[in-house]
Amino acid sequence: MKKLTFLLFLSLILSCQNSRNSISKPNVILINADDLGWSDLSLMGSNYYETPNIDKLAESGMTFYNAYASAANCAPSRASMLSGKYTTEHDIYTVGNSERGNKKTRKLIPTKNNKILDLDFILIPEMFKSEGYTNGIFGKWHLGPEGFYPEQSGFDINIAGRENGAPGPGGYFSPYENPKIEDGPKGEYLTDRIGDETVKFIEDNQNRRFFAYVPFYSVHTPIQSKEVYREKYLNKTSDNYHNRPDYAAMIHSLDENVGKILNKIDELNLSEKTLIIFTSDNGGIRDISNQFPLRAGKGSYYEGGIKVPLIFSWENRIKSQSESYERIINIDFFPTLKNIIGYKNDNLELDGVDLSPIFKEQKIEERALYFHFPIYLEAYNVQKDNGFDPIFRTRPGSVIIKGNWKLHHYFEDNNLELYNLKNDISESNDLSKENTEKTLELFIDLKIWRDHRKAPVPNKLNPDYDKKFVDSLLVLIKNKKVRGRLFKKQKS
Repeated sequence: MKKLTFLLFLSLILSCQNSRNSISKPNVILINADDLGWSDLSLMGSNYYETPNIDKLAESGMTFYNAYASAANCAPSRASMLSGKYTTEHDIYTVGNSERGNKKTRKLIPTKNNKILDLDFILIPEMFKSEGYTNGIFGKWHLGPEGFYPEQSGFDINIAGRENGAPGPGGYFSPYENPKIEDGPKGEYLTDRIGDETVKFIEDNQNRRFFAYVPFYSVHTPIQSKEVYREKYLNKTSDNYHNRPDYAAMIHSLDENVGKILNKIDELNLSEKTLIIFTSDNGGIRDISNQFPLRAGKGSYYEGGIKVPLIFSWENRIKSQSESYERIINIDFFPTLKNIIGYKNDNLELDGVDLSPIFKEQKIEERALYFHFPIYLEAYNVQKDNGFDPIFRTRPGSVIIKGNWKLHHYFEDNNLELYNLKNDISESNDLSKENTEKTLELFIDLKIWRDHRKAPVPNKLNPDYDKKFVDSLLVLIKNKKVRGRLFKKQKS
């Protein structure tokens, strides 16, 4: 009898220990929307877009109001998030070539862009794989050609992830013409399909640890929505900033499918065992959805291009309805997850920091955030971008954010811009001439960081640059003789 009692007691202890271990190594769902702007959620203040499910996720956890993507467009942001490295380490700065825009408008020869995230980098899914997780990606990959697909980077299942950044020739409706996803019934909506595939993965792996990376293609162009939702928003009052019913309908479908995932986690009683992260890869396209009060949008290193929504939710581990105003960046995800699951590889040299103290309502050590973009990105809409100048969303340069201060350094003419983000979130009042002491302090910090990183800074003049051509172009734009895109063929 004593032996039986002891065995039952031992069994109970082991059972409790296994339960604690399963919670200490939670399932992880990382939802990464595409081109969703900082203000494109109802919880972030939009009165036109409706996101009840994402709002519900925020209520269950912590919302970060000063979260940043590591880059202003998709490929570099994703490469940095999954590797935990600044762009200077993998040299992916944009999509396609770095010589964007008309050659007559570029003063410098830009740094060559890398288009492949080298397999030598250890990525978040590979860390999970080594800890016994089953990994699935559902949506956009965009980090290399064939041979550099998710299957080579720790994923067991790949639904729709390939080299392209947009959905594919078929757009958002089946047939998709994407070799990494089987076509559904004609007219099936891609966002719905990705949501359904994610739910199936969760069901299939409910009794083992899993990592679900859900980088929805939505709301990336082409702007294609389900007609029933578009009609709903056609009949809803809009404003000067959010007013496209087709885009609102895309957000509606995105939110609906986030809801499918959340409901499945609740249904399977996995809430205490699952950490859910929701974010976007960069700011929204200003021509489609104005991110007011933020300046500019996707492709720019003003706040509208890099500030993004971010939510962390984990039942009984992260306080519900909590908020953080700490300035954090998506390269912080890797060290945070590494700490949570107890991954012991100390040779990763990750560039971000562990956010776990914030979940316990503690401060993290003060540090600066850096952004480096030694290339050009042409205008999306010359009349609406509100970037560095109408011709480019951004020109070669780098940025530092330290506390509430933000410094832009542009390489062509060594221009500096200084903004106090606490008082001027719209970056409308350049203080670089007024506050020379703070300007110099941040510039020195930025230069030390670049030197330490051996960050490429272009300095060779472009022999094809034509100032007269640029001046005449600026006059045409000012007089609204040119609208929309200057050059029709361009990647986003």
